[in-house]
Amino acid sequence: MNYQKRTELILPEYGRNIQKMVDHALTLTDKTERTRCINTIIDTMGNLFPYLRDTPDFRHKLWDHLAIMANYQLDIESPYPLTTLAEKRNEKPNQIKYKNSGIKIRHYGRNTEEMINVALKIENKEEQRKFLQTLANYMKKSYLQWNKELVNDEQIINDIEKLSDGKINITTQDIKIRHSRDFLQKKKK
Repeated sequence: MNYQKRTELILPEYGRNIQKMVDHALTLTDKTERTRCINTIIDTMGNLFPYLRDTPDFRHKLWDHLAIMANYQLDIESPYPLTTLAEKRNEKPNQIKYKNSGIKIRHYGRNTEEMINVALKIENKEEQRKFLQTLANYMKKSYLQWNKELVNDEQIINDIEKLSDGKINITTQDIKIRHSRDFLQKKKK
């Protein structure tokens, strides 16, 4: 059997027929006929995804996709600027800034450290106690997710003190921490 090798689709979500329509539109020499053909292709592309019509800039997205499929060789009057799209597509994205400081106790994560800082700012002692109780239960759950051995409540209290650099001093009498089995039990369906 002799199989023809198909060209790779630039945007496969639109399918091969839309790509063929775009390729055909690029071969048209009359600008008004080409513009009419492109507008028909845009309408057809919109019909493929009717549930997205309510999203903002839906038509703009279709024109951008059409420009990509045409390899930015459209020579028509477009309602959206297509010339800057090719330049933007090749730009590298901005680098994401990460915090350089290390996490003190990795299995709790950075969010737990930030919650400790929030607890330090709470001035009402009863409110701070309730917050620390919730945080201690969360920490115990996190500990059990990442460590196979059980953890006692004293370890959680010591970790809170360590994460707060000794600024928070609580005992197991101050807060009630749930038992490990409460976190380990599988939820019944």
